[in-house]
Amino acid sequence: MRHRVKGRKFGLEKGHRNLMMKNLVSSLVIHGRINTTQARAKEMRGMAERVITYGKKGSVHARNLAFKYLQDRTLVKKVFDEIAPRYKDVEGGYTRIMKNGYRTGDRAPMAIIEFVEHSPKKED
Repeated sequence: MRHRVKGRKFGLEKGHRNLMMKNLVSSLVIHGRINTTQARAKEMRGMAERVITYGKKGSVHARNLAFKYLQDRTLVKKVFDEIAPRYKDVEGGYTRIMKNGYRTGDRAPMAIIEFVEHSPKKED
């Protein structure tokens, strides 16, 4: 039974799984939306949202923590200068997962994960 077992393993060892998640987050930052399996999208959503939260903080320490996930200084700069300022007034919910049918080879459920475009609220 899987009582109190947290996270998905994907049939991979820990190091390989962590690198796969970091690569997915980096691809999401580069492209803005990616197509992957639903399980991978749900698992990497937390990491992507954490990176955006670091970008909103804007400190040097937050840059170092974001670099831990992205492994590329240009991506860290993009998060802090372009992506995070869009969400300055939003408390979480920076990504959206949309179901996208099934993969033809093995019928795995696919999904698109993308950044949500928030617009400022208009007051009456």
